[in-house]
Amino acid sequence: MAAGTPDGQRWPRARRLTRGSEIREVLRRGKRSGTAHLDVFDFASPLSHPRVGLIVPRYGHSAVARNLLKRRLREVIRREILPRVERPPLGMDIIIRAKRAAYEAGYAELCSGLSELADRRWARESFWQ
Repeated sequence: MAAGTPDGQRWPRARRLTRGSEIREVLRRGKRSGTAHLDVFDFASPLSHPRVGLIVPRYGHSAVARNLLKRRLREVIRREILPRVERPPLGMDIIIRAKRAAYEAGYAELCSGLSELADRRWARESFWQ
């Protein structure tokens, strides 16, 4: 079991999108979708596996609030998003950017919004159209 994860799942480094140039490329060229709390951009990747990046602007909130939101979103990505795009593997890059309203949302709201978006947007047959 992985340290820090009760169910042994992790968000592997190879599945993270961290380089600024790659993030800007996805934001510029990717298709934008969203929920009430999040903007989501996705773009076909040259890699054979998906990568996910996270942007949480300050919006005048404290570091404590920002870190709490980042932890919630990382958990949603780890538990809900990566399993949906791993099987069958989609070669795509995904950026999730928090809106101002995300600071007021709970884990359940963030999770349900992203799960519904993932089911709509990243079904294998609809992503490539």
